[in-house]
Amino acid sequence: MLNFIKKAAAKIWAKKHVRNSDSYKSNAAQNQEKLLLDMVRQAEKTLFGRTFRFEDIHTVADYQKQVPVNDYEGLKPYIEKVKKGQANILWTGTPEYFAKTSGTTSGSKYIPISKEGMPFQIAGAQSALFHYISKKNNADFVTGKMIFLQGSPELEEVYGIKTGRLSGIVAHHIPNYLQKNRLPSWETNLIDDWETKVDKIVEETEHENMTLISGIPPWLIMYFEKLIAKSGKKITELFPNLQLIVTGGVNYEPYREKMQELLGKPVDIVQTFPASEGFFAFQDDYTKEGLLLLTNHGIFYEFIPLENYGKPDAKRLTLKDVELNKDYALILTTNSGLWAYSIGDVVRFISKNPHRILVSGRTKHFTSAFGEHVIAIEVEEAMKAAVQKFPAQINEFHLAPRVNPEAGLPYHEWFIEFEKEPTDFEAFRNTLDDELRSRNTYYNDLITGNVL
Repeated sequence: MLNFIKKAAAKIWAKKHVRNSDSYKSNAAQNQEKLLLDMVRQAEKTLFGRTFRFEDIHTVADYQKQVPVNDYEGLKPYIEKVKKGQANILWTGTPEYFAKTSGTTSGSKYIPISKEGMPFQIAGAQSALFHYISKKNNADFVTGKMIFLQGSPELEEVYGIKTGRLSGIVAHHIPNYLQKNRLPSWETNLIDDWETKVDKIVEETEHENMTLISGIPPWLIMYFEKLIAKSGKKITELFPNLQLIVTGGVNYEPYREKMQELLGKPVDIVQTFPASEGFFAFQDDYTKEGLLLLTNHGIFYEFIPLENYGKPDAKRLTLKDVELNKDYALILTTNSGLWAYSIGDVVRFISKNPHRILVSGRTKHFTSAFGEHVIAIEVEEAMKAAVQKFPAQINEFHLAPRVNPEAGLPYHEWFIEFEKEPTDFEAFRNTLDDELRSRNTYYNDLITGNVL
């Protein structure tokens, strides 16, 4: 009886939530400008606001004229002041948390999360589940056990500001109604060594009624492989009531074939787009591709056409200006004090009513040694198509230009780790190249012109 009530209540809440969200979906462009100006007004007296004369900003155009695009290096002098305990630097007061991430040029990055920004990290994940329940008209998973594969929730302090990995921070904000169903245990989550941690998670979950599993694809695969090695069963045999997998962090598509093999039979997948800087989007219809952009979650979005990114005069577009099927560098302004921040992700709109996106790559993840400007999503889609035609299974792959071969024309070289090899390598190679040529006209032109 209790389970029936939980499922019925979840469906009622989900339907209400989706109805209430229709307003921001249909008025996204207008609401975004208001959101930006509200954030500017709140931060007028901060050091950043005084430096860039926020009191003179009354339109989006004013903002774009006065506040340049920044990356972490651009904001680092301000973040260093915040790390030393200074208040009212990028946002009012001091952050509630620092999300610590790995950087390439900057070393560890400390991304501020304000008391206003933190609730949206949780609300984004909740909204994803509510949209799934509403679309599926089924909330059976709420009666079983749920696992969130995440980093350690143990936090350090940097001048009084709690600091740790985002997934560890989020662990402190899991709603009470999920706590009884949630795995692994707090003690297991505190284990630092990942292999030891996953072994313990396997021990804690292998005999449970798992109905929802969440994590990034490489972590999920490692967990599933250990479960299968120990039990001798596919995941859906071991967990017959498993209904939903929620994933994010990286593009799911290159891992789909491997995941399907490990699962044994279809399980619903909901993809999300969270980051330390904010929770940006989620798959609001699990039956279709595309992630719903969250336009009322404390983030103002700008978009720079990828071909212009990095140019000093690059035009910054807003939601009302974007075009479908065009790649844009994503620029954020958040209610945690990131101003015109280039996060490094590239997105492509596939719908404008509502605004749905694909994450098509990273601003630094492309190859253009010969002017072809092949981006990540084109490479991933070509690989996915080739794998499906043969079929084959891959674990990882990499593409790089061979600029000065010992003989013949330059070419693209692929390094592929196969789980299951194609029966005909030459046919696979030709298919892979054909699929990439069909997705990138510049690359195709270079081949037909005997440049590659």
